Amino acid sequence: MPSIELAIVTFLGLAIGSFLNVVIHRLPRHQSLVSPGSRCPSCGYALGAADNVPVLSYLLLGGRCRKCRTRISVRYPIVELITGALFVGFYLVFGWTALLAVRLLFLSAMIALFAIDLEHHLLPDAITLPGIVVGLIASAFLPPGVVSALIGTLLGGGVLWAVGEAYYRYSGQEGMGGGDVKMLAMIGAFLGWQQVIVTLIFSSIAGSIIGLLVIAIKRGGMKQALPYGTFLAIAAVFASLWGDQLVTWHTGLYYP
Repeated sequence: MPSIELAIVTFLGLAIGSFLNVVIHRLPRHQSLVSPGSRCPSCGYALGAADNVPVLSYLLLGGRCRKCRTRISVRYPIVELITGALFVGFYLVFGWTALLAVRLLFLSAMIALFAIDLEHHLLPDAITLPGIVVGLIASAFLPPGVVSALIGTLLGGGVLWAVGEAYYRYSGQEGMGGGDVKMLAMIGAFLGWQQVIVTLIFSSIAGSIIGLLVIAIKRGGMKQALPYGTFLAIAAVFASLWGDQLVTWHTGLYYP
């Protein structure tokens, strides 16, 4: 029944969000994702089953470690809630299908990349490079199809590389990190070349608007603006959910 499937997807999203918190915390620090188990980053207290219930444990403990009472970052329940909510949204769009599983995997990678880039200004190869391979393999059997995925990978990586190279030759400064290039190539592998264009457009618009606001508030330069990978992640999630409808609508304006 749909209600049972919805409950399963919600629970799965919360649980995956809990795991993504481990990825977000440990991967940039080059720590194992599986050992040791979850523990307080301050005192090392090993979390029990009652401490690991997504969102609920955080609320019951008042956002503090059970042992040392050090405050735990609010990022943990936020990531869990956002992941759970987006899992439900993807389920409502794609239904109980094989494509849903692939898109949920893609979504999880985007959430992890967003949070890591926001905190560390880093887009780990450990996510983007395997992501390119998995996206291409999945696209050989599911939409957007392997041809579109291959073009999307080359287009995504190539466009940002060209922009970064042009900026470097013009200014002598790094303008586009290699992580952004590999991230957009990964987006192309999962979503295809048309959604690479959608992602580029929306991430550029959002990045420009928010970047200008950050600069105005901080009275600083572009180096103080949010990292571009955060906007790529948001735009890619949008493209994954509604990009096909947007492309269909736009095409219909010229070919009714």
